[in-house]
Amino acid sequence: MAAGRASNAGDTLTVQDAPRRLLVHVEGETEESFVNEVLADYLLGRGYSSVSARLLGNARQRTRRGGIRSWPSVRNEIANHLRSDRQCIATTMVDYYGLPQSWPGRRAATELPVERRAEHVEQMCMRDMEQCFEYGIARRLVPFVMIHEFEALLFSDCRRFAEGVYEPSIFGDLQRIRDSFRTPEEIDDSPTGAPSKRIQAVIPKYQKLAFGTRAASEIGISAMQTACPHFANWLDRLSELAAS
Repeated sequence: MAAGRASNAGDTLTVQDAPRRLLVHVEGETEESFVNEVLADYLLGRGYSSVSARLLGNARQRTRRGGIRSWPSVRNEIANHLRSDRQCIATTMVDYYGLPQSWPGRRAATELPVERRAEHVEQMCMRDMEQCFEYGIARRLVPFVMIHEFEALLFSDCRRFAEGVYEPSIFGDLQRIRDSFRTPEEIDDSPTGAPSKRIQAVIPKYQKLAFGTRAASEIGISAMQTACPHFANWLDRLSELAAS
């Protein structure tokens, strides 16, 4: 029996038995705002009774912002919450490049093509969860790791992005960045090439929390799904669970 695995039959609760509440564990306030103000409406329409974000590790209380904690710490935090709320499904929304090396598969993923790295970490996190916790806990987690940071999603529709931040004249500059990559999710080819840094070069006054959520709301989830296959796959998995 794996460490932490319980034999109590009540601990093998399946998703089909549970009202479909979804908790999204996020690494920062930008992702928190996106989930609560934009993504929640979409997922509520897919069968969830409630959708909310939770900052990992009391992020608001950190004296130093940025970065995410080790996987064992995050894993245990999620598992503890799933144990305390047996009617909840959990998922994550974290940035692959911000992950510590302690996350399962993080080291090996560097040898993979860019588009497969985040997926590999997700698979290894799920495998680790299954080894460490009982079935009812592990099967209520859907790991999601963004290939790059949240701002990559905003390049799904550059015209609406520009309009959403009240700067329609920057559409061409944003579109040129978008056209340089196969998908918005792959925008980041150097230490200074992160999506948010590219945006700040075009919009010096860009503020992640205020501008990011505003632009995401204007762009809409449907456009993000069309342009960003890894993001779309995540939402498909969550929708399938809600429809079980």
